Amino acid sequence: MSIINDNFLLKNETARHLYREYAADMPIADYHCHINPREIYEDRRFDNITQIWLGGDHYKWRLIRSNGACEDEITGDADPLVKFRHFARMLTKAIGNPMYHWTHLELKRYFDYDGILSEDTADEVYALCNEKLRGDDMTVRSLIKKSNVRMIGTTDDPIDSLEWHIKLRDDKNFDVAVLPSFRPDKAVNIEKAGFTEYIEKLSAVSGIEIKTVCDVKRALLSRLDFFCELGCRATDHGLDYVVYSPADEDEVEKIFATVMSGGKVSQADADKYKTSVMLFLGREYAKKGIVLQLHYGAQRNTNTKMFERLGPDTGFDCISVRDCGENITGFLNALDTDGLLPKTILYSLNPQDNEMLGTILGCFQGNEIAGKIQHGSAWWFSDTKSGMEAQIKSLANLSLLGNFIGMLTDSRSFLSYTRHEYFRRILCNIIGEWVEDGEYPNDEKALSSIIRDICFNNAEKYFSL
Repeated sequence: MSIINDNFLLKNETARHLYREYAADMPIADYHCHINPREIYEDRRFDNITQIWLGGDHYKWRLIRSNGACEDEITGDADPLVKFRHFARMLTKAIGNPMYHWTHLELKRYFDYDGILSEDTADEVYALCNEKLRGDDMTVRSLIKKSNVRMIGTTDDPIDSLEWHIKLRDDKNFDVAVLPSFRPDKAVNIEKAGFTEYIEKLSAVSGIEIKTVCDVKRALLSRLDFFCELGCRATDHGLDYVVYSPADEDEVEKIFATVMSGGKVSQADADKYKTSVMLFLGREYAKKGIVLQLHYGAQRNTNTKMFERLGPDTGFDCISVRDCGENITGFLNALDTDGLLPKTILYSLNPQDNEMLGTILGCFQGNEIAGKIQHGSAWWFSDTKSGMEAQIKSLANLSLLGNFIGMLTDSRSFLSYTRHEYFRRILCNIIGEWVEDGEYPNDEKALSSIIRDICFNNAEKYFSL
């Protein structure tokens, strides 16, 4: 019998009532993810469960590696059933890991499977899922619709043509908003390999000859305008750490010229360039009403051998320990001083930053919208049960939980929408416990509003959907 039942994660009657009446049926605004818009437009159908589950999911790859499987049978050309068996074999040992919960939520919600996936049931589940995937209700668009998704925010490079977003915008047969999000990391990371080649591509796509930092900014603004024409509501910056090292423009121009002529720069000089570009972009986001998302705290590509074999985003990143508090406040303060601080979501991969971020919020809120500065949902390595609980409770302790914009998938999978259910059950359980412990009144009107707002309504307002 599946562990997924009506009361899963809901430990008291108030929690069950709140989830059932106010959370379960709320729409989803998946405002940050990494799914491919082409697959949505083409309404992709998957050949087997391995393809949709293991095809690009480095969360799962990490766990299978931890169980001793060969890489060829994880990311290589091994038979899909062999890969699936490795996943099932690992899963039994994943007690306490959110992957165990996510897996059985997806099996229950999308494949009507009421059992437990294990090495013993792997072949049975594989056959069942593959049969289900042949149904007309299991194409990408059908999965999105049955998940009650209203908006999807993809993650897109400024040089992207956005042709699939254009086609989706013009497709009258699909009413879910699939909106691009502006991710200009490659134009910001001046010290990383490939920077000069990227600037050449940005120049070609924008039609602006780039010789100076000023030209970089004009080119990025041109591309941002194009993104906004296609409904862009947010940008996303994936930073190793938040920078704030202001310098005069002449110095920044010299740093840029050094790199473009083939030279190297110190990390200190790179941070000066990054600060200049980030401040420029932040001001432009504010002018256009675009949300700035700052993801930081990852130590990336730690395994050189595997990076050379598989490339980035394959499961060899980890949490970084770095104090960014003063840089975050310096950056936000500079924008606020100019009157051009955009709506901003701060995400640290390191949960030790929860309280720091929670206190920063109160320093820079504005009257444009409630909760203008947000502590983003528990992210990546932190979107565990305990990680979500810690983020929610920290936010409640230090700011206004009722203004929280809630969960996102941050995923490459079209089955990951159950992470919203996971989050909502955890949220309702926490609030239910507070009510039953006498820490908040059992006020139906107030509680229903809080739950509905966090599940969807706040995000709908925040991103102007």
